[in-house]
Amino acid sequence: MYFEDYVPGVRTHHPRTVTIDQAALIEFAEQFDPQYIHIDPAAAADGPFKGLIASGWHTAGLMMRLYADQYLRKVGSLGGPGIDKLRWLAPVRPGDELRLRTEVMEARLSRSKPDRGLVRTRAELFNQDDVRVFSCEVLTFVGVRPS
Repeated sequence: MYFEDYVPGVRTHHPRTVTIDQAALIEFAEQFDPQYIHIDPAAAADGPFKGLIASGWHTAGLMMRLYADQYLRKVGSLGGPGIDKLRWLAPVRPGDELRLRTEVMEARLSRSKPDRGLVRTRAELFNQDDVRVFSCEVLTFVGVRPS
């Protein structure tokens, strides 16, 4: 897909899912977010979430994997300047199965670099119970279709 293929208003429910493995959840948190709610099942059981939950940064990483695999295309993607409105909306627990929904919010050509445009996409993760657990707005530079 190239810039021209990202049409504002298009919403896509992507089919591939990822299941949260408890060992991977703990391993990530031990390295990057070592709070007890992410690494200690016994202590987390008495905590505010009544059990172990994934680090929000782990959840964001899982979103990025699904986003890169199912939404971005290698021929057009040129990286991006950032992510806005990052939100963790509900706890993600071991065994949860997450899926991605995207919506193209804006697509505008670059004024200074005519070979690309900027696409703003709302990316959301839903669990197996259809609960929205994560959302953000991803900004991506995308190449225009070669003439």
